[in-house]
Amino acid sequence: MAEEIDHQWIQCNACQALLYRKEMERNLKVCPKCNYHFRISAAERIALIIDEGTFVELEAGLEPLDPLRFKDRLRYEERLRECQQSTRLREAAVVGKGLIFGRPAMIGVMDFKFMGGSMGSVVGEKIARLMEQAIREDSGVIIFCSSGGARMQEGILSLMQMAKTSAALARLKEVALPYISVLTDPTTGGVSASFAMLGDVILAEPKAEIGFAGARIIEQTIKQKLPEGFQRSEYLLAHGMIDRIVERREMKDLLAKLLGMLGRPKKPGHEPQA
Repeated sequence: MAEEIDHQWIQCNACQALLYRKEMERNLKVCPKCNYHFRISAAERIALIIDEGTFVELEAGLEPLDPLRFKDRLRYEERLRECQQSTRLREAAVVGKGLIFGRPAMIGVMDFKFMGGSMGSVVGEKIARLMEQAIREDSGVIIFCSSGGARMQEGILSLMQMAKTSAALARLKEVALPYISVLTDPTTGGVSASFAMLGDVILAEPKAEIGFAGARIIEQTIKQKLPEGFQRSEYLLAHGMIDRIVERREMKDLLAKLLGMLGRPKKPGHEPQA
């Protein structure tokens, strides 16, 4: 996570450069020195991608429960309450629908600030319901992934979401509706092992960490040193695991074009920029 020096300066995760915060924010929260894409909130992502005034949130009332009465340093219900207050979100994923240069799309956005974007029962349910709504509305789906994996506080109930979301995606494919997955920093664990890597097209932001287990755990298991840049989007692109790396400023245009090629006809009056 980016190190905050004070309210005016921030240190880049990748190149360690000291950046003037306002300059970095004007650059869509991309490091002007090395092009590292900082993590952004679900609200910021939606504002960048969806045509102004067209986003409609779905399933906003779903909230997590504490079926296991889990406790580590804090009780799970206390940790949830803290996250909800600090992020003003009810869960780690926001789902809804809107227009991208006039083309209808269902969109899901994960927010890493909510318990590391971990996937619990509600996140899985939201993604599954998004797929079902897409089928009803005959619309393509885009999901921006950012996650540390399954949510340990929900145990097996969290792991079940991998199967649920994958099955929902299979139903989307049966009716030939497109699913575009966008991997942001980081996309790991149960999310990378399920819906994140099942896109018809898989995009990623530059320098995003993408994988299942952490690099240190893999090295300890296989007793070998991993290649330089292992689990970064550039490495995955070179080895055929993703389709394209896309800079933040180019993302909306490309998504509109992909929806045009793979999805249903757009509404009149909105054209992608050249």
